[in-house]
Amino acid sequence: MTTSSRRVLHLDLETYCDEDLGKRGVHKYAASPSCEILLLSYALDDGPVVTCDATESSFKEKYKTFRRLFADKGIVKAAHNAVFEMTVLSRKGFVIRPDEWLCTMALANYAGLPPSLAALSNVLHLFDKGKMTIGTQLVNYFSKPCKPTKANGGRTRNLPKDDPERWAAFKEYNRRDVEAEREVYKRLIKFDQPEAERRVFLLDYEINRRGIGVDRRLAEQAVKMSEQVTDAAVTELKRLTGLGNPNSVVQFKSWLAEKGAAVESLTKTAAEALRDSVEDPLIKRAVGLKLSVSKASVKKYDAMLRAYNASSEIEGFGTVNGAFQYYGANRTGRWAGRLVQLQNLRRNSLPNLDVARTLVRSGDYNGLRLAYDDYDTSEILGQLVRTAFIPTPGNKFIVADFSAIEARVIAWLAGERWRMEAFARGEDIYKSSYSQAFGVPVDQITKEMRQKGKIMELACGYGGSVGALKAFGADRLGLNDDELKHLVNRWRSASPNIVRFWHRIENAGKDAIDEGRTTRFKPGLKIGYETGRLKITLPSGRSLYYQDAKLEPGKYGPMITYMDINQVSRHWDRADTHGGKLAENVTQAVARDCLAAAMLRLNDAGYKIVSHIHDEVVIDAPQGAKVSEVEKIMGEPVLWAPGLLLTAHGYEGRYYFKD
Repeated sequence: MTTSSRRVLHLDLETYCDEDLGKRGVHKYAASPSCEILLLSYALDDGPVVTCDATESSFKEKYKTFRRLFADKGIVKAAHNAVFEMTVLSRKGFVIRPDEWLCTMALANYAGLPPSLAALSNVLHLFDKGKMTIGTQLVNYFSKPCKPTKANGGRTRNLPKDDPERWAAFKEYNRRDVEAEREVYKRLIKFDQPEAERRVFLLDYEINRRGIGVDRRLAEQAVKMSEQVTDAAVTELKRLTGLGNPNSVVQFKSWLAEKGAAVESLTKTAAEALRDSVEDPLIKRAVGLKLSVSKASVKKYDAMLRAYNASSEIEGFGTVNGAFQYYGANRTGRWAGRLVQLQNLRRNSLPNLDVARTLVRSGDYNGLRLAYDDYDTSEILGQLVRTAFIPTPGNKFIVADFSAIEARVIAWLAGERWRMEAFARGEDIYKSSYSQAFGVPVDQITKEMRQKGKIMELACGYGGSVGALKAFGADRLGLNDDELKHLVNRWRSASPNIVRFWHRIENAGKDAIDEGRTTRFKPGLKIGYETGRLKITLPSGRSLYYQDAKLEPGKYGPMITYMDINQVSRHWDRADTHGGKLAENVTQAVARDCLAAAMLRLNDAGYKIVSHIHDEVVIDAPQGAKVSEVEKIMGEPVLWAPGLLLTAHGYEGRYYFKD
């Protein structure tokens, strides 16, 4: 979007609703009859901020001016987390033309900055024009229901008249949000996304607005069955352990210690390791029951029911909307999951999914246990989460994903010819990898050899060593550390150009920071330094930014550091990186751009995308649609990536599944 010659209407809403925005999502929130706009502040370009407050006599005139400006197609509408304003205003009768909108939160993510307006205000040093820190208290007071008490006269909602002083502060908070957003806009508009990326943002809005269908009956019955499983497990745990509350981690750990199986942690991983290693059948059974009580995947049914939006057009059908956060992972530009977290659903290894779904939908708990007596009921319910997503009535899902997309991309970026040739021949890259590393012909690769090749591919591509191999399950191969190190060395010897790519990209980053030098790589990659930022321009024209990049002393010499959101503390903090990590960022970013380009082509061809996960798309398609056509469109050459061979494989079904 070219904005330099266009006027910009900066705006911000404050709303009330009795729905929980975080758990229900903005689409269900905005659709609620209780949702109303409390305050609307706006400013045209650098003009004064105007606040529309329905309690004031000047409200009608101010609101009339806003509607006139909003209706002007030549004016850009800018907001922070613009999807909120777009969705709420759409529900209130405003005509939303998405191509007129610009989201400063999306720009912040694109620029490698914190997404929240409060954090941005601090990082960009907006001072008196930044977001007010008192905002959370004011939002909690006016925008959410309140608990009735004697002190508040039993009311369930706070109105302006209940605290005029706070209301005045709330208006100032709303006004300041517009000022803060405008300042962010001025600072970040220079990071304006390429036109293709603007199209991706608009497609993301459409996909989230469309939503993905949910089998509500399956989800509701699964929740009921999960409660039955929990009740039965807790009852048996009490009998086995004698504990009053076996759900208590402290009590359960104490019981384990008494039985000679003391553990420091009872995380899922730790509990599974204990269950699999302990010989005492009592402890094994108790830990297994404890795991069944805390199956996190079953909680996704609750999440999808909370976010469920009943269709106003199709009786008995509903969707989850807003499940994808555009540019949620700013190191790569990939999407992040929201609400139900579609990006980490379980695969389906369960036999006869149709039978399992039918039994759960009918609420036949005993029938399910009889039919699948070799499976834990929580495990069955966990595997069926994916199948709770369904197409609109009369349609089918077409699901297609790229084949080994990251392995193809890094081979293309690094110029690892044998890998590209193996893909061109249609070979299994896990077999080819082992073959190249150990000199065994591809047609003689055994199942065990392929498994080693798979783990090598997953662990070693971005500089991983023995620890990475173990993280991908190599410790289950019965190999010691020296033998695992041998696998690493053989993989690296077989892929020298990829190893060289790690070093080249790290050295280019250091040269950019230290000397201001720009390095160009043959596939269209460019690394430079721009006013305190390390900038990696991808072949697509999109860029990755590493804010406040510096060289600092490290274990092996100077290392690249930059400012980023700490994934644990969620604070703006200094992070470090290296060649393997930079190669991973770039590879996943290019793979993301390949998926985005394919999504745009599919959308242009009329396909309705309802979900996408890293290398996969899910399409809500009419019965006549062909999987082969979707595969063909996804596998088309990418204009900015000559020589990158992409292939896609798909299937169709009455519900979402993945084996």
